[in-house]
Amino acid sequence: MLCHDLFKRPFHRHQLCRRWHEAKREVSGALRKRDISVDGFDLTDRVALITGSSRGIGRTLAAGLADAGATVVLNGMHQIALQDAQASFREQYGPDRVFARAFDVTDELQVAAAVTWIEDEVGPIRIVINNAGIQHRVLLLELDHADWEQVLRVNLTGAFLVGREVARRMINRGRGKIINIASVQSELARPTIAAYTTAKGGLRNLTRAMAAEWAGAGLQVNALAPGYIHTEMTQNLVDDEAFNAWVLARTPARRWGSSADLVGPVVWLASDGSDYVNGQVIYVDGGMTVVL
Repeated sequence: MLCHDLFKRPFHRHQLCRRWHEAKREVSGALRKRDISVDGFDLTDRVALITGSSRGIGRTLAAGLADAGATVVLNGMHQIALQDAQASFREQYGPDRVFARAFDVTDELQVAAAVTWIEDEVGPIRIVINNAGIQHRVLLLELDHADWEQVLRVNLTGAFLVGREVARRMINRGRGKIINIASVQSELARPTIAAYTTAKGGLRNLTRAMAAEWAGAGLQVNALAPGYIHTEMTQNLVDDEAFNAWVLARTPARRWGSSADLVGPVVWLASDGSDYVNGQVIYVDGGMTVVL
């Protein structure tokens, strides 16, 4: 179809034709940009370390990054579970794209040794997902000091130690992605999870502090905050009729999330598509944090 077929008014024909052709060029340019932006989510040849990835959410996130082309380094404390995860991943993605390293994220020396090993044996770490975490459900007045400290060490200090160690190398290279796995408990509180809520609130602000110091060196540091996710670790909560009813009523989406719901946002934060996103907490919670 010609522009003259669209615009019949002779007086404005040339002006309108010019506009029409300009619009065509803009659309073509947008389509080309769209192709570029899709390529911007490609993680091929980028090394990603995912802590706490032998099972649960971390394992799903690692698979999502591998699906996007990344070479993944799995991590966990339990050697057998970690080996099983590595074997399964290697069968799917190939042995040259899947590695594993068992280390305690709360142990500074173990973290340093693990990061050095990854950099030497696998390649420069481009992406780190601070996912390792634990939960301890008990009322505050009954919470032991040791349990309080353990929850904070794993959920908050671990992210600091791993993030700092990797950032030291990323800063020298002028690029890198750090993604901290926070929670809706970064903003909200419920009885019996005070230590977890405190740790995740701290992780939210640690994310901002990292971004404030490292963004100028070319790093992007952000957090992903899941809502209530149905995993093997939360199955007992799903089975609790009263708690399940509360989650469904409290969540505008009227369902529990799945680990798969987190993959898209993580791939985006790990990719070039988020290069101007820094210090943000991205809530993937079915709308829980936006309603009373």
